[in-house]
Amino acid sequence: MHQHRRHNINIEDERKRDERYALMTQTPVRKLVLKMSGPTIISMLVTSLYNIIDAAFVGHISTEATAAVGVSFAYMTFINAFGFFFGHGSGNFISQALGAKNYSDAEKMAATGFLSPFIFGAIAGTLGLIFLTPLSRAIGATPDIISQSNDYLFYILIGTPFMMSALTLNNQLRLQGNANYAMIGITSGAVLNIILDAIFILILDMGVTGASLATLISQIISWIILLIGTRMEGNVHIRLRNFSPTSEHYKQILDGGLPSLCRQALACISTICLNHSAAIYASPGNEASTIAAFSIVSRCMMFAFSIVLGIGQGFQPICGFNYGAKLYGRVRESYTFTMSLMTMFLLFSGTLGFIFAPDIIGFFRNEDPELIAIGSRVLRWQCVSFPLIGLSTSTNMLLQTLRKTLPATILSMCRQGIFFLPILYIAPMLLGLQGVEMTQALADVLTFLLAIPIAVKTCRNLKEL
Repeated sequence: MHQHRRHNINIEDERKRDERYALMTQTPVRKLVLKMSGPTIISMLVTSLYNIIDAAFVGHISTEATAAVGVSFAYMTFINAFGFFFGHGSGNFISQALGAKNYSDAEKMAATGFLSPFIFGAIAGTLGLIFLTPLSRAIGATPDIISQSNDYLFYILIGTPFMMSALTLNNQLRLQGNANYAMIGITSGAVLNIILDAIFILILDMGVTGASLATLISQIISWIILLIGTRMEGNVHIRLRNFSPTSEHYKQILDGGLPSLCRQALACISTICLNHSAAIYASPGNEASTIAAFSIVSRCMMFAFSIVLGIGQGFQPICGFNYGAKLYGRVRESYTFTMSLMTMFLLFSGTLGFIFAPDIIGFFRNEDPELIAIGSRVLRWQCVSFPLIGLSTSTNMLLQTLRKTLPATILSMCRQGIFFLPILYIAPMLLGLQGVEMTQALADVLTFLLAIPIAVKTCRNLKEL
């Protein structure tokens, strides 16, 4: 009886996988990109909206609290770096394995990709708790905010293994073409976080500790929902017996995930350097306001950029499936449509952000005019270069999904690393705080110029296959 039931389940899984293969390889490309992008856009929007609302709740506490959570964002970027590394590394492999109908390889990679970040996150979180105050100082906390930074980081460090492996699960589900389950897991956690923020901060008056505890609880719930999602029919199941920590599996994860790791790791380093530069070049007595202003702008840009990432994440499984199935014309067509869609949206949102910059910044901390003035200038600088990001982002996602590790890694490191860090060092020495404010815009322009020849060469190579 048990064997008969298992046989029926296997047949159903096989049918679901065949249906997904047909969907990914036969549906008109533009329609498919829009269809696949919908759930990922919702996921990214809800997550970013939670970050916005979280910042607004914290803004009601004080400018120092806003700054403390802002510097702690550097550690969140570290979690994202390894979550996306394992998620994209294992997920890109799974996508191509499913396109080639290698289901056994896909299952082994799914288990290895999921358990590895959980173990790594547990080690990282434990070390962070042991060295809590040195960690706060390292990521940019000034003496006036270090106590609140410690309070916020405490529960985030406890939740590190759950956050890291949840990001991995989200990307695995999305890259095998099942963004709906990923959306449910991510949005459930984000909505719960907003509710708990209101309870812990506004009702129970727990301050930044409440914001941190809300994040911990909601992320664990999200992790549980995503794990359940892997057991649904047609998805690649996570089974502990398939955990295979071999050098070959980690090589495959490295090939597919290195660009994400480098991009996010540099984003972490850049955030830390930006926090320190903001404090150094701020006018005396306005250090907390300046750090808080940059933190708010970062969250605002993440909100707008979340739609771009959602479009790109909808494109990636289409790219992976069709590349694995050797349908290279569909890969090229989906890439050009994705890039155009991203650029149009970025032009629209950049224009709105430039016009309404003071109102946007004032939403978070209307009681601090210095914060609003600095934040408005930073936001406008970034809005000017915003439309240029579409080309570099879509090209990087294409290269990463095709496992073109070296060019993908180089391009991913430019916007917040290779170009950003030297500009952040040089520009403030010439222009003071204004140099810090315009750093990201200048880095975006240089990244765009580099992406043009890489995009042309990649499209030409796809034509020749």
